[in-house]
Amino acid sequence: MQRSELTIDLGAVRRNVKRLLDVLGGAELWAVVKGNGYGHGAVDVGGAALAAGATVLCVATVAEGLELRAQFAGARILVMGPTSTGDEVTRAREARLEVVVSGDEIPEGLGVHLKLDTGMGRWGLSELVEPPRNVVGLMSHLASADCDPEFTEAQTRRFREATEPYRNLIRHLANSAGALRFPEARLDAARCGIAVYGLSPFGADPAEDGLEPALQWASQVAQVRLLAPGESTGYGRRFVARRPTWIGIVPIGYADGFRRDLTGTEIRVGGEPRRVVGTVSMDAFAVELDRELAAGTPVTLLGKGVLAEDHARVAGTINYELVCGINSHPARARRVVVDS
Repeated sequence: MQRSELTIDLGAVRRNVKRLLDVLGGAELWAVVKGNGYGHGAVDVGGAALAAGATVLCVATVAEGLELRAQFAGARILVMGPTSTGDEVTRAREARLEVVVSGDEIPEGLGVHLKLDTGMGRWGLSELVEPPRNVVGLMSHLASADCDPEFTEAQTRRFREATEPYRNLIRHLANSAGALRFPEARLDAARCGIAVYGLSPFGADPAEDGLEPALQWASQVAQVRLLAPGESTGYGRRFVARRPTWIGIVPIGYADGFRRDLTGTEIRVGGEPRRVVGTVSMDAFAVELDRELAAGTPVTLLGKGVLAEDHARVAGTINYELVCGINSHPARARRVVVDS
């Protein structure tokens, strides 16, 4: 029995990219594909994004950039995380990667983007220095474009004022939330991650912003049991039947990325919404049924009306973390790429 199947729809990725390009109104879209494309597959998503009009692929590490360079010989690839060793800089230079610099030492022989800290309080220069010749871009990062308009507008003003003397360089500030809500932050390019995958940066239904989730995660009922009143399912007896209750056992658990704190969320069993009950274990969880169903009944964990945003609210986290945590190793899941 196949434990689960992950389907990545590159057609949805392309449509999301085109939607974002429409919003950006002439600014470039730089697709963020770090973390293996937020769990969707960096190479697959990167290729679809470039084909749809994205002009740069953004990653966190030199190693991620090298993986993409092997597949996309002519693409611009930006490493946004720190390059902490001379060896990393050398490899980046040889692979024609561009790098982000947040400190005093600016490497030569490759394209550099200077990062200014305008309020994120993480990586970044406190003041913008005179850019050397090999600096091609100036950037910052919005801290709360999904939840704090006033602070986002303040960050945008700081960045625009600090970079105004260097408008000959490409300026990029907006993330997905910034691109969708703050026109003044769009500038020359926007670095969009979560929205490329059709997920909402606001924890809402992605359709509200014209986005389409690209990932579907499916499994099946492995066993159906009838609990008598007083009987329980799972560790800790967190679900005890008050009346005769049918439950389905799904062969997916937190080792697959279906988190332990998703008890109480809704999935779809045979196309109908059903509640996850009891404790999610490493390799299985239980779902409450309204009747006896056959083993093999399809289960939708994500997609087809089951939103990562809804799961995230139950788990007290964000959709980013949920999709990045899905285990796509072949021993755990079959991965399928389609292009609708």
